Amino acid sequence: MKQNLEQPRFRKLSQGECAGAPILRSLWDRFDFSLLLTQSGIFKRSGAPAWMLCFMYAIGLLSGCTSVVQMSDLVRKDALLELMFKPFALAQYTFSRFFTTPFAWRTFGKKRVARLQADNETALQEGDVVNLDDTHSAHPYAKKLPFLCWLRDSSTKTYSWCMSLVVVQAVLRSGLEYPLYYSVWHKVEGDEVSVSKFDLARQMLLMLRESVSCRLWVAMDRWYLCKDFFVFLQNHSYDWVTKAKRNTALFRKIAEPGRRERFVPVSARQLIREAYKCLAATGHGLSAIALTDIHMKLPHVTVRRRGQPVTKDRLVPIAAIVATRLKEDEEALIESNDSDDPATYKGAYLITSNRYDAPDEALKVYGKRWRIEVFFRAAKQELGFEQCHSTSESHQHAHMELLFATETLLAYTLWQINKEKTSDDEGCTHGEMVRGLFHTRCQISRTNRKGIQRIYVDFDIEAYRFASIISAYWPKSILMTWWPVSSSANSQNIQLFQRTA
Repeated sequence: MKQNLEQPRFRKLSQGECAGAPILRSLWDRFDFSLLLTQSGIFKRSGAPAWMLCFMYAIGLLSGCTSVVQMSDLVRKDALLELMFKPFALAQYTFSRFFTTPFAWRTFGKKRVARLQADNETALQEGDVVNLDDTHSAHPYAKKLPFLCWLRDSSTKTYSWCMSLVVVQAVLRSGLEYPLYYSVWHKVEGDEVSVSKFDLARQMLLMLRESVSCRLWVAMDRWYLCKDFFVFLQNHSYDWVTKAKRNTALFRKIAEPGRRERFVPVSARQLIREAYKCLAATGHGLSAIALTDIHMKLPHVTVRRRGQPVTKDRLVPIAAIVATRLKEDEEALIESNDSDDPATYKGAYLITSNRYDAPDEALKVYGKRWRIEVFFRAAKQELGFEQCHSTSESHQHAHMELLFATETLLAYTLWQINKEKTSDDEGCTHGEMVRGLFHTRCQISRTNRKGIQRIYVDFDIEAYRFASIISAYWPKSILMTWWPVSSSANSQNIQLFQRTA
């Protein structure tokens, strides 16, 4: 029997790739980012409000948009975003004019951090860690701009025009971690006075003290091993921990019977070699040995008889921990004679800290320093850290501050997802969360029931692993306002969301 094959029928489907945008909007309101933007003086007089442009910029970062042109096209083509931003025309020139206008983005960053400290879940507590490090943001389409430097990238071993950023990140004992501040280091030439990276780090740590008063740890790379900087940290209730360099001057206290105590100079490499035999016998995994009676010279300001201040060096005890198999040592070490290289012997290193009374805690804190490297990797791979190629410095600052705000929301979401996991198979990574929840395809369908338009969002992937987040932060209305929709509002202007995951 002959059977005829009909021609396929094509139906236009309402699809989008930002299924998690409503959840991101709830988290945006959870930390009052719209209000903080307005309080910082970041607003427009007419047209689409400033907070809406900033929120769309955050969605664009999650969607891999490399320019405001792509963000504008995404709003018009994405079915879900088209419904969310329907009353407003977010054109390319609207984004360009707004983000190239100088605003107080640093003020917004300070208010964001202060808002996080007002929340019990995100506030820094006694003993939490602040990571300090610097990174590059390449800008390959321009050169000789005031905010760009010709620098060498140690990871790729190449030179490029880039921004050099000094970044501080918070790592809480609960497992939550989020970025705090950033500062751009400018390379000067000639007789101009340069602001060093240490000065930028001091400024950011002092800004943090405006909203946090408890004692904190500062974990940093060996590049920041500077005695004057150590004194600054201790004077402002910060404990420090870092890795010793080859040229780090250390002293060992020797007390012989019947003789006066004396301090003998000792190199960091020598201390590592002495403890290596015991260290190698401890087996596999992270292993460490704490050394005692190790001192370091730190500057100390005293006053002479005539009242004149003078700076002298004095020996202070420090914690010295010989450790091997650190997380950051998975990459091969390139041997050289540079004094900035770490002191090492057969893969073992020397960790130093001012907390000589708590060497075990100092080692654990230094292990958390790697989290800022993970943040840099995630920001560059998943949030377009290096994708802002604008020649406007104002746009660059807006890009970085909104990226930090977006990462704060993502970090909070990831912490909520993983905080109750009982094995490595449970939970998810940063990339899995972005691709499986916030930037994932969906199908939009609309029905009208009892005069109320209902919108259904069907996720394109299995979303049961994110069911708790969807249930907690899925909004009831698609209306883009600062305030929640009341039950007495006009039902004709409300479009209800239904959870389908």
